Amino acid sequence: MIRPGFTGAPLDRADRFRLDPGRIAALRLHSAARLLRLSGVDPVLDEAGRLVWDALSHDADLLFLGLDGDAPVFAPLVAIADAAARPPALFQMLGEMAPEDAALWGVARSLINWHGRHGFCANCGSPTVPFRAGWARKCGGCGAEHYPRVDPVVIMLAECEGRVLVGRQPQYPFGRYSALAGFVEPGESIEEAVARELKEEAGIEVSGVRYVASQPWPFPGSLMIACIAAARDDAITIDTTELEDAKWVDRAGVEAALSGQADAPFLAPPHFAIAHTLFLRWLAGSAAAA
Repeated sequence: MIRPGFTGAPLDRADRFRLDPGRIAALRLHSAARLLRLSGVDPVLDEAGRLVWDALSHDADLLFLGLDGDAPVFAPLVAIADAAARPPALFQMLGEMAPEDAALWGVARSLINWHGRHGFCANCGSPTVPFRAGWARKCGGCGAEHYPRVDPVVIMLAECEGRVLVGRQPQYPFGRYSALAGFVEPGESIEEAVARELKEEAGIEVSGVRYVASQPWPFPGSLMIACIAAARDDAITIDTTELEDAKWVDRAGVEAALSGQADAPFLAPPHFAIAHTLFLRWLAGSAAAA
């Protein structure tokens, strides 16, 4: 089974404790309790490439992430300047991290991101404060409760005659292409969003949309929903406000890209991005079909 990045955290989220301040206080005093060390909001790794944990600071605002076995784990509620920032050094670090560490850090980053964007009530504009052990905020004015949300994003491969469509955005590293993606809009199904985004960005009409996998993406807080769809033809019409280029790539080309060959037709997405998983799943499916 090809597991998407940012999944598989060894964590019992322990929702049953979040509304019990006494229990959370006791967990903070637990001998095995530990605090995720962050540099700003980025992970800090030890010499073995694993996450670094500290003893708890009992006068700080903390987010209760859950239980790792019997150990309560927390993250600091820190300020974040740019919730969507993805510096190259961070992506290099993520490429070297153990998958379970990246997943656990992703929980913390997404939650910190959300707190940073919801300091005021959307209902009345009054300041909000954390509650439910950091998994919600409450308005001090009208009493409204606000809970973390994720933004659904479809990411998809259109396939036609043994090839898949890949696209390039201007901000990508040199040579990188990936699956096309876009936010699901209100009143829209996943299948409708896949068809609309492919039509809007590349002029490709599709049918037979099928779900492949999903992935949390903590930049700042999305749920990536990976799909594959059948294209009616291979004529591409690019929306240049969205894409710099798009092209069809065959199985051999995708295999070359994923294996990092110098003569590959594109630079593949990093392994922790669900686009990488999507390419792998497509290859596995096309091999089965053959």
